[in-house]
Amino acid sequence: MTIPLFHLESRDFMFGHYDADSPEFSIIIPAHNEAGRILPYLRQITDYFRRHERRYELLVVDDGSTDTTAAVVEGFARSAPAVRLLRLATCQGKGAAVRHGMQSAAGYLQLFADADGATPIEELSRLEKALAEGADVAIGSRALAARLPDFAVHARLYRSLLGSLFNAAVQQSGIRGISDTQCGFKLFRRIVAQELFGYASIDGFGFDLELLYLAQQRGYRIAEVPVNWTDQPGSKVRVLRDGYVMLRDLAVIRRNSSRGRYSIPSFSRELFSVGAGRLRVPAR
Repeated sequence: MTIPLFHLESRDFMFGHYDADSPEFSIIIPAHNEAGRILPYLRQITDYFRRHERRYELLVVDDGSTDTTAAVVEGFARSAPAVRLLRLATCQGKGAAVRHGMQSAAGYLQLFADADGATPIEELSRLEKALAEGADVAIGSRALAARLPDFAVHARLYRSLLGSLFNAAVQQSGIRGISDTQCGFKLFRRIVAQELFGYASIDGFGFDLELLYLAQQRGYRIAEVPVNWTDQPGSKVRVLRDGYVMLRDLAVIRRNSSRGRYSIPSFSRELFSVGAGRLRVPAR
């Protein structure tokens, strides 16, 4: 059997105690009315893990879809036992769907990715490498990739321009040193994911901002990693409207912080006592 990159060499460093019954990876995909787009990405993900012989679970969180998203996923899952459908009764927002998936996940490394497959699952190896080198969170970055000759980023011009303006505003609002906060391809160590998503509360597209703010406030090491990315038809993001809402979310984040919403100490004794059984790591 071919051992994939970072499969065994860094396992102890990345995972701590290794439980052979748990998946190495949890892949979380939020989906709202994605019946027409999600199937190719599900196939891509399952083929990737089959080729690399990695244990994984693929959790699709149906965010109150009114189309046949659930039926499409359930049909695919009949021949792919690692795939599981989680359903929210009503549409609560991308942030709420990702949070639900992360809090239901069992993998040692936990990735959330957009249902349209704009970032190929093969880019996961780049993020995994960053964690093997010491990062706690690795985030895909279209902004970094666009500056490098070996990467391809296919985005509509107006989205790129407005995205640059949005990131400039983010930099001025307390989330510094990150050139692309919104790429829907982020990988977490499990214990880090459980803490950050345990305190996160933003349900919409601004949830990425809250996660990164929390991670920076707690001193976690964030690696921004260039990834290949292609804009897909049918995006649910409306750049002007949702950009405004996300800027408003930044104000909510700052207000939450000033009111002590995020001030519970990282890795408290209570967190570890709860996490030890749930996350299958030894209590300290």
